[in-house]
Order: sequence, then C-alpha cells, then structure tokens
Amino acid sequence: MSGEFIAIGKVLKTQGNRGAVRVLPLTDFPGRYEQLKDVYLSVKGVRQVMHIEEAVRRQKFIAVKFKEISDMNAAEGIRGGILEVTRDQLVKLPEGSYYIFDIIGLSVYGSGGEQFGKITEVLQTGANDVYIVETGGKPLLIPALKQVVKEIDLPGRRMVVDLPEGLMDDEN
Repeated sequence: MSGEFIAIGKVLKTQGNRGAVRVLPLTDFPGRYEQLKDVYLSVKGVRQVMHIEEAVRRQKFIAVKFKEISDMNAAEGIRGGILEVTRDQLVKLPEGSYYIFDIIGLSVYGSGGEQFGKITEVLQTGANDVYIVETGGKPLLIPALKQVVKEIDLPGRRMVVDLPEGLMDDEN
C-alpha cells in the first residue's frame, strides 16, 4: 500500500531568502512536520522525494526548509506544490478512529442488510462528524456515533449502521 500518497500540506509561498517555504498543513497533526525527515512533493504532476532540513510552526502555517532548495528562486518553483506521505508514514490513530479519506467511498448498509448508498463526504461539525451518503435520491445524513455506526470494515469497503427512528422517513 506504500504506492498510495496522502496530501498533508500545500506550499503557499516562499519564506525568507534562504529557500524556505510557507506550508499550509492539510492534516490534523501539524506537529508531524517536526519529526518528518522526508516527504514527497508533487508539482505539476511530477512527484519527488524532498528532505526536510528544518520545520517550524508559525500560527496557521509551517515554515519548511528542504535540503534540495537553496534559494528563494528555487523555492518559488515549488509554489502550489502538494506535500504527501505514504500510508505507512501516517500518524497511527487510536482504536475506533479513522481517516476521512478512508471513510469516503464506503458502501453503507443497514443492520438488516439493505444498501443505502456510498459515503461521498464527511462533515466535521465539532460535536460529531456527519457522513453524507449518496442514495440516488435525497442524500442521507448519518451521525458518526457509536450507537448508529455498528461496524466499519475498511478492507471490505463497507459500513453497517442502525439508523435512528425517523431518519429515513423523508425518503418514503
């Protein structure tokens, strides 16, 4: 699975004149940059390994200095690039927690075996996530709660839910 690349940041612009760049983190774990030794950089369809010399958190972005980038002109050339890691470089999540990109695309089934559709989006509401399931009609909104989501089978690409009374009434 190491051929799968996951975006963890976007290069916004140069930072200073020594070749550092300002990166917008696309991860819930921005502190990971301080431990990363290398990362993949995708610019205009070309992916290459970059070695992190230094990473410093600054408010909502991270200043990153790559060994391969020595000056501001070279840094300008990677503006808009996406920083990626492989699946085996991901931060390990606690039991029962999942990455959003793993949840999107799961087929959703009721506890009685009926298929509702596929998850197309995950809304992060603060209280709990909400899975948006494309049903072919009106989208179904499923709260990501233990009493609703009974099983998540990532290898099988499916989720089993026990919908609360009334959640499907609008469909009928």
